[in-house]
Amino acid sequence: MLNKMKISEVIKKRRSIRRFSCKKIEDSKIMKVLEAGRWAPSGYNNQPWRFLVIKNKRILGQIAELTNKWDEKTINNSSICILVYLDKNSANNAEQDNLSIGACIQNILLEACCQKLGACWVCGVLKNKDKINKMLKMPKNLELKSLISVGYPAENPKVPRKNLKSLIIKEIK
Repeated sequence: MLNKMKISEVIKKRRSIRRFSCKKIEDSKIMKVLEAGRWAPSGYNNQPWRFLVIKNKRILGQIAELTNKWDEKTINNSSICILVYLDKNSANNAEQDNLSIGACIQNILLEACCQKLGACWVCGVLKNKDKINKMLKMPKNLELKSLISVGYPAENPKVPRKNLKSLIIKEIK
């Protein structure tokens, strides 16, 4: 069972899913995914992330129009999207906070996999983040950092990974 897998197995099983079935996601699963994001590490434990969950297809379509064609299809095909924001009022250090939000997003992606959901980390929305924030009437202290499309997977992509030795610069002893 997927929920009983070791973390190394979940990491290797997780893939970016861009095609989803029409099946509705249970609210309990959405909360588990967000809970995983909440537990990410952050510098000085400032937890600078905030989440906006969008289930409304019309709004998702409007957001999709503000991205590239590749991401537009992914967003339109998803059941929900989670927008991940940096709360500037909780910010400590820009680089550190961005890394923390990356860890938060990775936790979300891994838990989505554990919940047998598919997800895709979409950054194409960032080119129009100000327009998206205005459309959604978001406060100025929230800066859009990413969008995660989520749904039940309708695909199982096989993605090759580079050989580990080719990624190691050197070992210093």
